[in-house]
Amino acid sequence: MYLYGASGHAKVIIDILRANHEPIEALFDDNEKINSLFDYPVLRSSEVRGPLIISIGNNGIRSKIAMKLHVEYGRAFHPSAIISGEAVIKEGTVVMQGAIIQSDCRIGSHCIINTGASVDHECLIEDCVHISPHCTLCGNVQVGEGSWIGAGSTIIPGVKIGKWSVVGAGSVVTKDIPDGVLAVGNRCKIIKFL
Repeated sequence: MYLYGASGHAKVIIDILRANHEPIEALFDDNEKINSLFDYPVLRSSEVRGPLIISIGNNGIRSKIAMKLHVEYGRAFHPSAIISGEAVIKEGTVVMQGAIIQSDCRIGSHCIINTGASVDHECLIEDCVHISPHCTLCGNVQVGEGSWIGAGSTIIPGVKIGKWSVVGAGSVVTKDIPDGVLAVGNRCKIIKFL
């Protein structure tokens, strides 16, 4: 397995791959000051090959890289994660320690389901979404492409989050959120268009 990006998010993915006894060949990063990470070589992006996981936390950057590169993508699921056999998780997605993904969930490509997040039955998570640590997505929640759900947020059943929106940490979302906004609070309110 190869990783694209040699920073904090890569360190967590390395832990996941090690926990699964999956070999890590190298990482890729254009920062010429970084030559290794945890004793793994860091190569330049001109040498990219797969299977690859994009180990960059920023949804927009991860999306742009995924559209640019034409390689095989892997996935990484920590062994402590609980994932229903009825869930579908696409290429490039990582599921961190202690996360729970319930029955009939559909999770897109290049997503991050972070530490201790709970994604309940029949949720639909589109490509390049980040569900932050300890979020709770109740049943039938939909999260649009590129959106970021902040740490500790709760989304009640049936709510739809638009594309490329941000839900602030600790928010309680009881109503649909449109595309391209920042929404925060308990009861979550739109405070800014992005």
